[in-house]
Amino acid sequence: MPKQPKAPSKPKPNPVGRPKLHDQAKSSIVPVRFNAEDRKRVELAAKTSKQTVSEWIRSTLNSALEV
Repeated sequence: MPKQPKAPSKPKPNPVGRPKLHDQAKSSIVPVRFNAEDRKRVELAAKTSKQTVSEWIRSTLNSALEV
């Protein structure tokens, strides 16, 4: 009896969602509250230095922690 050819298998669908990160890529979130005036000052400083607010806060903290 001749073997029947296998039906072509369907490709596996790509998983949904963000790809898994390696351990060193994981970070934590630190919630911080700003009043309206301070928030505007931070946003202006970030815009002036052509950074996002998060980038500006991280770089400013890193500079302060180097002392």
